[in-house]
Amino acid sequence: MVNLSIMADFWEGYFRMLQQLDWETIMKWGWFILLLDIPRYVIVEGLALIWSRSRRLITRKKWKQARQILWTEYPLVTVLVPGHNEGRHLSKLVASMKKQTYKHIELVVVDDGSTDNTAIIGQSFEKKGDIDIFLRCDERGGKASAANLGLRYAKGKFIVHLDADSSLAPDALEKILIPFYRYPHVGAVGGNLVVRNESDSLTTTMQYMEYIQSISVGRIVLSKLGLYKIVSGAFGAFPRKLLDRMGGWDIGPGLDGDITVKIRKLGYKVLFEENAVCMTHVPTTWKALTKQRRRWSRSLIRFRLRKHIDVWVPDKHFSWLNFVAFFENVFFGFVLDFMWIFYTLKILIVAPAFLLVWFPFKYTVYLGIAILQYICSLFIIKDRSKMLKMCIYIPLVPLYMGYYMRLVRTVAYIGEMFFYESYKDIWNPAKTSKKAKEFGL
Repeated sequence: MVNLSIMADFWEGYFRMLQQLDWETIMKWGWFILLLDIPRYVIVEGLALIWSRSRRLITRKKWKQARQILWTEYPLVTVLVPGHNEGRHLSKLVASMKKQTYKHIELVVVDDGSTDNTAIIGQSFEKKGDIDIFLRCDERGGKASAANLGLRYAKGKFIVHLDADSSLAPDALEKILIPFYRYPHVGAVGGNLVVRNESDSLTTTMQYMEYIQSISVGRIVLSKLGLYKIVSGAFGAFPRKLLDRMGGWDIGPGLDGDITVKIRKLGYKVLFEENAVCMTHVPTTWKALTKQRRRWSRSLIRFRLRKHIDVWVPDKHFSWLNFVAFFENVFFGFVLDFMWIFYTLKILIVAPAFLLVWFPFKYTVYLGIAILQYICSLFIIKDRSKMLKMCIYIPLVPLYMGYYMRLVRTVAYIGEMFFYESYKDIWNPAKTSKKAKEFGL
């Protein structure tokens, strides 16, 4: 009874604080919530999802025809897996390859100077015929270097780039190839990533919820709108001829987003295939996750605002779709992050007591958005039973996405803008980062 009384008092105080807000105050401090975030994450995403699902249903015969063309042609597909110290994951990778419905594949694994038992395990699988080509680099050159080495030995018409710590659903390779036969002029297709170690810790559980929102749902929307801009290195497919034309992957963290932009700039379509599912292993601690996301976030500055700055300049190669894709990424992922800090500091200085009212209001709004996104995801995710079990974590999503992730991104942006931290990241060998910086890559 005491607990119920405490809870009742809490909610009474909570709603009393919310009642102190009027529309003028809300528009003054939270206009971006009402004019930007709600329209984007609720209205635009909702309409785009309805459009995507209805079009998929209406054109199902064309998808069947595309599948038939794929199976008639039956091209060789190279599954290219570069990795460093990934020996413990190779058995799951090999097992998932054996279960694929599409069998005309070659598996090329490149060991990028590993210091664990990757070489021993990889060579053992090669002798058994489970890995078609296993390449060993005695000296680490970085993921792009390893991928480019594997590309030289690949024979497939299509290259499927896969992380070593990933495993595919049985029909994933087939599904990720079909869009190349469904649409003309497709330069890349990204697969759907699902966290497979979601029960390891609260950290992995929150990433599971995030991936459902930002990848399984978010990338359907971006792809349908023509704004899809990052084919994840964990699972993506490319025509071999196009990779050769571009010279493969450039050096540095964020190479997956970089090559996607290069493909878009050449005028090719970049699509997301929700039915091509890849299970991926994510960081299990907050420290490891923070390190990973700082690396990911730096690429926005490095590639959107430096290397590919020509996307913003109207010339004979200018594309409105590329411009809008960059603008959406930079505005919502960069500008609004700093605006959030500015507004919070302003409230803290001008009216610190107001934060006690403002934070509950913002939390309530974003919790409502999270619930709506969760409901939408139930119509898309195949494993609904697992998703339903995760509903108890929805109240943490606004805190995870709105505060933790935003803070991590902002710190990464500052570090990259002023200190070029991506070139100092040990994820990439120092010698390759030095050359990348020298050549502006």
